[in-house]
Amino acid sequence: MPLDADDIRELHRFEIKTLLALERLMKRYRWVPEDVLRHRTGLSASELEYRLGHLMAMDMVKSSSVPYKGYQLVFRGFDALALHAVSRKGSVTALGCMLGVGKEAVVYEGMGLGPVALKFHRVGQQSFQTVRRSRTYMPEYRHFPWIFASSFSARQEYDALHALHGEVAVPVPVDINRNLIVMTYIHGCPIAQATLENPADVFEEVVENVQGAYALGYIHGDLSEFNIMVDGRQAWLIDWPQWVDPAHPSADEILRRDVTNVCTYFIRKYQLDISVEETLERVVG
Repeated sequence: MPLDADDIRELHRFEIKTLLALERLMKRYRWVPEDVLRHRTGLSASELEYRLGHLMAMDMVKSSSVPYKGYQLVFRGFDALALHAVSRKGSVTALGCMLGVGKEAVVYEGMGLGPVALKFHRVGQQSFQTVRRSRTYMPEYRHFPWIFASSFSARQEYDALHALHGEVAVPVPVDINRNLIVMTYIHGCPIAQATLENPADVFEEVVENVQGAYALGYIHGDLSEFNIMVDGRQAWLIDWPQWVDPAHPSADEILRRDVTNVCTYFIRKYQLDISVEETLERVVG
């Protein structure tokens, strides 16, 4: 179910309190016991039951009766907390349409001081263990629900964007809260969906950006035609949560995969006379 700005705007303060309590308690419990939740919120049993019912109807919380009656915050509730927080700061003033859904993120358009993109990281249940093994920034918590993994994923991408913007063509990070990154909106599309009039020039621009990121200590880690965007003026590299440092034990392999993906795409679609080995040499200097 997509996020609804009206749902978030109309959340009662007791419902915000309940979502916040669930967020904190899920670091200790897989399913937060009802009595523990009632104690943490300070709400009466009837009030809590009513608020939980409303939150479950909006698909922000789910419940279980086995092995005891308990509750869990789910992604839509976590997204609501993040959006509520950035809207209070003024970073986001309006929520627009959903722009896309990926394996580990949902992106919406929005408004802040200008047009922005809102990227909600969602490290899902199926991919969680794979992500935890492959991304060294994931801490070893005993209780580590996917919503918290998503916060770490968002922080990883935000830090990369913050370090790279101004030197590499990436979206400018505006704000971060939990699993949400607010960034400048790029009015374009992935090169996979475009027919480039000047593919050789775009390829050169992409290589220069990859080279610039490498010089600053960042290897994208998941680069392909699906996360290189063009807007009619320039190319942009997006989606940075899987970046690695050039000192990473697998850095050479990861960089080679990135460069191979890009070269293969331009060779296949535009028949460019380019070499993976020569491109790699250019990137690493």
